[in-house]
Amino acid sequence: MIYDAVLVGSGFSAIATLCNLIERLPATATVAVIGDDPGFGRGTAYRSELYLHRLNVPAGRMSLFPDRPNGFVDWLAERKRPLRDGDFASRQDYGLYVRDSLAALLRNKKNRCKVDLIRAKATGCVERYNATLGFLLENGGEIAGRNVVLCLGVGNAPLPVDVSRLAASAKERIIENPWRLSWLRRVGRNDDVCILGSGLTMIDQVLALHARGFRGKIDVLSRRGLVPHGHVAPKPPADFDPQTLPVTMSALLHRLREESKVAGDWRSVMDRLRPQTQALWARLPAAERVRFLRHALPWWNIHRHRVAPDVHARFRDLMESGEVVVHAGFLLSVEQTGNSLAIHYRAREARGSRQLDVDWLINCTGVERAGMAHSPLLAEMKRLALIKADPQGLGIVVNPQSRVIGDAASSVRLYAVGALTAGQFWEITAAPDIRIQAQAVAGDVAAVIAGKEGG
Repeated sequence: MIYDAVLVGSGFSAIATLCNLIERLPATATVAVIGDDPGFGRGTAYRSELYLHRLNVPAGRMSLFPDRPNGFVDWLAERKRPLRDGDFASRQDYGLYVRDSLAALLRNKKNRCKVDLIRAKATGCVERYNATLGFLLENGGEIAGRNVVLCLGVGNAPLPVDVSRLAASAKERIIENPWRLSWLRRVGRNDDVCILGSGLTMIDQVLALHARGFRGKIDVLSRRGLVPHGHVAPKPPADFDPQTLPVTMSALLHRLREESKVAGDWRSVMDRLRPQTQALWARLPAAERVRFLRHALPWWNIHRHRVAPDVHARFRDLMESGEVVVHAGFLLSVEQTGNSLAIHYRAREARGSRQLDVDWLINCTGVERAGMAHSPLLAEMKRLALIKADPQGLGIVVNPQSRVIGDAASSVRLYAVGALTAGQFWEITAAPDIRIQAQAVAGDVAAVIAGKEGG
């Protein structure tokens, strides 16, 4: 079947785009969503059932629709879980809100476009007649679309060392995907755990362990030993114009430090910069983007991606008590020693190696940079020259309107939404950014379809 629009992916980016399409398309239009995620729209981040797994953005900024900013807060109030705009809701609640928002739109079957949710993975594609792109499905089916939106996320970052030669008994104690939370049931109350990576995922897993009664020691190992900061009570943003910021890393960091001194709190500077991040990224020359990714990214992450105040306080208490110890160093190897794992690492700015003897190694290095390695479909599309890789390894090349730019001439209108567009937009993994992009792409697609029908 040929659809007016095909969305490839079933996470938040796809559902945000779909909701906007449903609101804009005529009843005669057809839309298909291809994806094998059982959560369909909730994704990995929003399926957690642990209340301590919180959003890192206040509830007042998490509406699915940017023109209805109170959407999520109102949903919480209707379910007797009221929060203020500046409070931080659970990820589970947000996932349920996204699910309910889509379900409400789908219930109106008389006046909306036809929507098919196809639970399968797209494994290949080929350009078809009449300016369509056909997708081959793992279940043997095939569908095609006149307008296609790639909403594929990213996979988990792999361990930085090879553990393939370890015995099976040792591999069972290495958790490469911590979001498959069944591993928590296997950890003994007083086991020793090493978590690789010190970002937001690490904090989530530390809290998940302690919520299940874990009282052993947790060693956290990351290259720089930096951990996320916590949010503070909302303050007025700093009084400066981000459009006047310089576009070289040294000058930019100097200016931000000076603005922080004037404001008295660096968080207010970051909050003022936040809405202008995409515009600032667009102004950076390619060489400065490379310099940022190589040298400044870890500090950007801990200052920009902060955690809820009570979550941060709980994690700080665990560090102060010695239950969590953070090490700065480079992982060298993992070996089996009896029933334990020996984690060898080189401490930052130190000679020789050090060793941690633990029962478990948990990979919390986060997600890989948006690329093509995790997706056979993207690899196939690259081979066909329908897409091309971003020079900095941040997804695929798109224009400012999220239209995909490939090397081959194509009559198919191809877009991307979400993490795949990080090369163009940089800040495009959080819901507040994705919802704006999804709305814009849906509006563009709807205008094309309306023009076709009007013609």
